[in-house]
Amino acid sequence: MVHNFKRFPELTNAQMNEFYFSSPHKQIFQDFRATITKVHDGDTVTMTWGERDFPFRMRLSYIDAPELNNPGGHEARDHLSNIIDGQEVDILINPNNRVEKFGRLLGDIMIGGVVMSEEMIRLSHAVPFDQRRETMLPNIEKELNKNQWLI
Repeated sequence: MVHNFKRFPELTNAQMNEFYFSSPHKQIFQDFRATITKVHDGDTVTMTWGERDFPFRMRLSYIDAPELNNPGGHEARDHLSNIIDGQEVDILINPNNRVEKFGRLLGDIMIGGVVMSEEMIRLSHAVPFDQRRETMLPNIEKELNKNQWLI
């Protein structure tokens, strides 16, 4: 099996045994300093780092911010962007939870002593990740699987 390092530069902890030595770039296991080059939304950024020759994405750990097409999405992105876009920041990595299901690096951003995930929650631009679906109404058709009842 071959890993697509261009599309998925980060290896999950489970992939380390198989692909670590074939990785064309340094894998990230600890905190580092990087420059934020783009804020995509309230919980995803692109950054550059001296140890890599390409920009890469990171999703903020432990929070869920609204998507841009949802209420509050643009406000969340704009707030985060106003604080960190173009700035050199500290990236905080949990080595036990460092890559998410879509292959993005997971981490937090600290600038001026402020941890951005905590700031985003405090200002109601995001919710803790484990509470992300609490206010959503269920899709009744999906829940009841209406097709199984139709003749």
